[in-house]
Amino acid sequence: MDSKVLREAAEIAQLYRDQCRFPALCRADVGPVITSRYGGQYGNIYTEWTQRDLERNENVKFCRQYIVFHDDKSVVYSGPSGNCTEIKGELLSVDSPSGDMKAVLRESTIKGEDKQFLEIWHKNRKLKCLNLTTLSKHGKVYEDEQFGCMVWSHSETHLLYVAEKKRPKTESYFQGPETGLLADEEETIKTDKKEETVLGQQFEYYEDWGEALVNKSSPVLCVLDIEGSNITVLEGIPTNISPGQAFWAPNDTGLVFVVMGNICLMKIRPTSNQIRFFKQLSSNSSAVCSPRLSPDLCRIVYMECGIFGPHQQCNRLCMYDWYTKQTSVVVDVVQRAREDGFTGIYSSMLSPRCWSADSQRVLMSCAQRCRKDLLVVDTSTGEVTSLTSQSEEGSWNLLNIHRDLMVVSCSSPNCPPDLRVGFLPEKGSESKMSWVTLEETQPQEDISWQTLNFSPPPEEDNSQYPGLDFNAILLKPKEMTAGSKLPLIVMPHGGPHSVLVSEWFLSTAVLCKMGFSVLLGEEQLQCLPYTPQVYLKQVRVGSIVILITDILPLMDSGKFIQRWRSSSIVLNNGVKLRLNGSDMCVFRCVVEAGYEYNTDIHLEPAILEQMLNKSPIKHVSKVKTPVLLMLGEDDKRVPNKQGIEYYRALKALQVPVRLLWYPGNNHSLSKVDAESDGFMNAALWIIQHLSL
Repeated sequence: MDSKVLREAAEIAQLYRDQCRFPALCRADVGPVITSRYGGQYGNIYTEWTQRDLERNENVKFCRQYIVFHDDKSVVYSGPSGNCTEIKGELLSVDSPSGDMKAVLRESTIKGEDKQFLEIWHKNRKLKCLNLTTLSKHGKVYEDEQFGCMVWSHSETHLLYVAEKKRPKTESYFQGPETGLLADEEETIKTDKKEETVLGQQFEYYEDWGEALVNKSSPVLCVLDIEGSNITVLEGIPTNISPGQAFWAPNDTGLVFVVMGNICLMKIRPTSNQIRFFKQLSSNSSAVCSPRLSPDLCRIVYMECGIFGPHQQCNRLCMYDWYTKQTSVVVDVVQRAREDGFTGIYSSMLSPRCWSADSQRVLMSCAQRCRKDLLVVDTSTGEVTSLTSQSEEGSWNLLNIHRDLMVVSCSSPNCPPDLRVGFLPEKGSESKMSWVTLEETQPQEDISWQTLNFSPPPEEDNSQYPGLDFNAILLKPKEMTAGSKLPLIVMPHGGPHSVLVSEWFLSTAVLCKMGFSVLLGEEQLQCLPYTPQVYLKQVRVGSIVILITDILPLMDSGKFIQRWRSSSIVLNNGVKLRLNGSDMCVFRCVVEAGYEYNTDIHLEPAILEQMLNKSPIKHVSKVKTPVLLMLGEDDKRVPNKQGIEYYRALKALQVPVRLLWYPGNNHSLSKVDAESDGFMNAALWIIQHLSL
């Protein structure tokens, strides 16, 4: 083995620990403009960060504030206004429009029971604290991006949020009072607390929304009256509708929200739960997300894509005019990269604030091939301009924009995230964009990286999408000289459901510091089976090692591994092509195998046979390479029994194989204990089976 590769477990663990000390930005808020006694203007930037704490075995969250003096066009002075403070138990928080009040959702464990509290802060004091668990108006409050929200009304008198619908108390037919009624009749009884109890439904199955949304089944819209401390659960929404991503309509006359694919408007009286009417604003033929109201309260922009297809497929940007009631497409889906280099909108969510101050332009962080850029969209013309395409940095993330002051995070494969601010230039002057760094991080001088471009040979070109090329990101130890031989770790996860971009990754940085080169694959959306061979033929660094986060069904795993001639394989949550047990496996497997699928058809035996032929388990006898599998006990996206079956098949064939099982972890294996243990075992597995 090459002596440059770090091999001792203690040294690798210390290296991993050192790199864990770089935090990641997760949120930024821009406070109101304050005019000083001398006429200068300034505002506060509130930021939240997360960092892995290996000793406490958790991701800790902390905040830090900065002060920015400006003249509405440029930053005059900026700097931190205090040290970091850890945030305990805070799930959601939001400032009121004026900045005078703040709402906080907090979770705390009291006498072994988890409770949720809703706090209202006013300037320097806590104004109210409601024990939501004791009030029992609803279940737990949603804090996820898919449904969750916490939004002040424009008048600052009400607070809107989403929670799980309260389920009725249930008892067995044989535990309630003897009534002499038939057991198959649906009965209810009254308790001393006048709470209705339902008989015979204590084992009712409630289907939740799956991976990362476990125990979230029936969301409801809730409104807190700040002055009266009354919580109202809005009634009258059809039971088959699951609302989320809600906000207040102009003048607080109603609510706008997403119903798992459609945008709806509900007119209500803010002082009661009375619904005046319910109206759908978007069509049924597509899925929408991230509705955002313009500062002038006249337009709503949102992203829209096809109902079926990959998770993060190309979106179109649409706009709804509040007063003309007209919907228009601002930026349509892009099938092939345009001449100006724009590849389409690939973004899971718009920033909570994304409009320019004049309500004419929309900003977004968007993957453009293997980097993430900041894009500006003119809503009147559909013109798309990049603010960062000419920068040397890797990827940019928009955290917030308010009154044209942008707060962003920037990182590269060799540089952890930093924090920057800057004012959006006037239309046509985007090239003059300048940034001021509030929190600087230093690049890792011992890591170099570059973007590679690949073109499939004619015999491997996809006839449906001919002539597509591909990008990949190559990390190397900086001291690596021409002609030197180091092992190459290939991480081909990406399309069709996501893309790996040139940003900071803890694992790749540590592997590179250990002495490995790392190749991150950026597969084209529809052409996943065609990229692995291209990488192998055009990248020659040294022995090949593979880290894969999924075995995808449309890959012949035997041929796949043989082509790479790898020394070892690491698999996270492997897919083996089973159509049951997953929160979306039927749809995912059928589409990825190259067949159309919708809920109105049944799969024909011929299609099932072809899918089996493309399944890795069908070709398991061809696998000779040592394989390490890592499975999450709570994985709903890829049932772990598939990985267990693959493990048993390899073991029966006497292929060197090992399985790691992580309780309390879902598909992402992202909890601190699983992530750190998984990395250490993967690194040592690679070293154990590496031969140069």
